[in-house]
Amino acid sequence: MRIIVVGAGAVGLASAYRLARSGCDVLVLDARRPGSAATHGNAAKIALAESGPVPAPGVVLQGLKWMLKPDSPLYVKPSLAPGFVKFMLSMARHCTARDFRNGLETHLRLAEGTTDLLDDWNRDGISFEMHRKGVLLAFETRQRYEEQCAWLDVFERFGMVPGQLHGDAVQEREPALNARTRHGLFFPDDRQVEPDSLTAGLLKRCQDLGVEIHEHTPVRRFLRQGGTVTGVLTDKGEFTGDTLLLAAGVWTGRLSRRLGVPLPIRPGKGYSVDYAPAPVQLRTSLTLEDARVAVTPLSGFLRLAGTMEFGGLEENIDPRRVAAIKRAAADAFTGWDNPPGEAAPWAGMRPMTPDGLPVIGRLHPLPNVYVASGHGMLGLTLAPATAEIISEAITRHRLPALAEAVSPRRFA
Repeated sequence: MRIIVVGAGAVGLASAYRLARSGCDVLVLDARRPGSAATHGNAAKIALAESGPVPAPGVVLQGLKWMLKPDSPLYVKPSLAPGFVKFMLSMARHCTARDFRNGLETHLRLAEGTTDLLDDWNRDGISFEMHRKGVLLAFETRQRYEEQCAWLDVFERFGMVPGQLHGDAVQEREPALNARTRHGLFFPDDRQVEPDSLTAGLLKRCQDLGVEIHEHTPVRRFLRQGGTVTGVLTDKGEFTGDTLLLAAGVWTGRLSRRLGVPLPIRPGKGYSVDYAPAPVQLRTSLTLEDARVAVTPLSGFLRLAGTMEFGGLEENIDPRRVAAIKRAAADAFTGWDNPPGEAAPWAGMRPMTPDGLPVIGRLHPLPNVYVASGHGMLGLTLAPATAEIISEAITRHRLPALAEAVSPRRFA
């Protein structure tokens, strides 16, 4: 069976690897360099403790308050474009406690075997940088802390019981934090993965398995015979196959529209800034919850990542949003004073859906087209499980019951 995978980010490459391991003949196409879009500059986390969907109780009201603050953690760029308005209204309908709880449970079920799968990848020869430092969710205000605690029962059902820290106990866990942080939740099982190393490791293993990879090869048109997709037309010519997998991140929605089955996948821009050497030495990975900024220690450098900006596909850098991320670090850490070694800031497009859940499964009514996209801020976290589901669906026409919650059919 010959499978064409469109997209070479973490999800696309993980799926290609798993399909190749199952004995499939796999071809990967990417419009850019593999791993250079949302995968490259993400928060570098296996974020089990932060698996809640973006649509959450209070998000709409908070978003309205922040609309006039372009440096806010969540920014909705005003637009009257019909597709944008429809998406945002649909997202607003999912900002309920019930939908958030259901979405969190779905994500945690998907991610339940992630760390075991990553260890399996290592044993199979995929080399990448990974750390087991856990994560400390750090809170300045009691209100934000209590908001997070409202969902701890969901985490506990999955065996994730965080340490609850208050006052000086926060600084005892992470001495680099100053006294502004008064509350914390420490989850010991979260990991950190340097995304470029993961891309390189997956690429090498895929090539070892005979996967054919073409970068800078955008899809221009789909080839069809009746209701079946037989291949794609690119700038490098035609490629044919038995099955098509769309794993092109934020661009998946546009591709599915060309096939007559539009999916509501829109961009949520995020930013990151790296420092080498690291300005502070951290014992653990952090999220500064009040500012919504992730702080991830990696080998030789430190990454700050954050913000969610709903707008178009422009990948320009807004210096106000970068400044807000840097200001959060300066406010939180002792001795952070315009540190040296700051790299150029990065911005990338996360593939967002109205309900905050990924889109994984067959693209009905097309018989041989599948989708793996819409992972939002959880691309690294959910890539291993997504690859397992897609491989089972394509090679065995079998899906776990969990896959119903993330099926493309929910948007039909």
